[in-house]
Amino acid sequence: MDPRVLDSMLPYLMSYYGNPHSRTHAYGWESEAAMEKARQQVADLIGADHREIIFTSGATESNNMAIKGVARFYKSRKKHIITTQTEHKCVLDSCRSLETEGFRVTYLPVKRNGLIDLKELEAALQPDTSLVSVMTVNNEIGVKQPIHDIGEICRAHKVFFHTDAAQAVGKIPMDVNDMKIDLMSISGHKIYGPKGVGAIYVRRRPRVRLEPLQSGGGQERGLRSGTVPTPLAVGLGAACEVAQQEMEYDHKRISQLAERLVTKIMNEVPDVVMNGDREHRYPGCINLSFAYVEGESLLMALKDVALSSGSACTSASLEPSYVLRAIGTDEDLAHSSIRFGIGRFTTEEEVDYTVQKCIHHVKRLREMSPLWEMVQDGIDLKSIKWTQH
Repeated sequence: MDPRVLDSMLPYLMSYYGNPHSRTHAYGWESEAAMEKARQQVADLIGADHREIIFTSGATESNNMAIKGVARFYKSRKKHIITTQTEHKCVLDSCRSLETEGFRVTYLPVKRNGLIDLKELEAALQPDTSLVSVMTVNNEIGVKQPIHDIGEICRAHKVFFHTDAAQAVGKIPMDVNDMKIDLMSISGHKIYGPKGVGAIYVRRRPRVRLEPLQSGGGQERGLRSGTVPTPLAVGLGAACEVAQQEMEYDHKRISQLAERLVTKIMNEVPDVVMNGDREHRYPGCINLSFAYVEGESLLMALKDVALSSGSACTSASLEPSYVLRAIGTDEDLAHSSIRFGIGRFTTEEEVDYTVQKCIHHVKRLREMSPLWEMVQDGIDLKSIKWTQH
């Protein structure tokens, strides 16, 4: 967490403990004022009106609310949804669960660079399409979808557009009106705020209606019942404000560190592939495939560095990443991929340490690999017929 975020939260964890929904005493009012200030801070970061921001427990809940909420509200007339094959698990799972309720879902493929084809999106739109959901920045390979163009297409066809912007908000400029976004998911811990809090932006004009997932006391305009956790909301607001101030500086610094990491590794190690488009991307998320090295063994060798071979949510399963499969990565290369995350607090020393250890262990693991030996001898692995024992 950014220390500035913690500073803003502490008073609301200790002294100002009123329920922000209590209207009958000053303790409630001061908490409510803090909550509303935070709402404004979130809105300012994305160019929204404060009444369009709803606090949630994070982007997973926001994604569930957006997709299931819109689909169910308009289900009497519209039964079709469009998303992409490289979305975050919670978007894909929400769509899967809607399919069991009788909705039709189109999962758009992506090109080899990880971007969708806008012509395919337009062709997939049907008269009863209620929602298009496309993430802004991919959480595994860092590619940035053409959100502006998608927003134009959706608005022209009068279809609501939702984007999971957890990896983009506070890191690249986002403006809901300029990009014609109708719903947007935001996460606190992706922008150096607390875990367990996020937000969903829901457009007022043209008005987007949702069926709430959670019933109760009707807080958050009836869309998300439950007491808003004031300290967490305050933390999210502070994180958004800090992100707005630091965005340009962070972006420049992270770009330099990313460039340093990739250049140093690629200069020292042959057969390294960078996954995803080189141009349209957020620089802080780098996904590299090290041919002839098992990704998991490289992770184990580098266990004092925080790396992963997929997203944190699915790193427990041994399946190769479905995002890499969708961009057409070979099965063996998908198994040898590592995701590097560079952020506001990453130092040059940490990057250099990671690079040096990474180079050392890739070379060590390749030396142990019979495949690497065969490739050095000029054997084309694709031409080999492996026998089954």
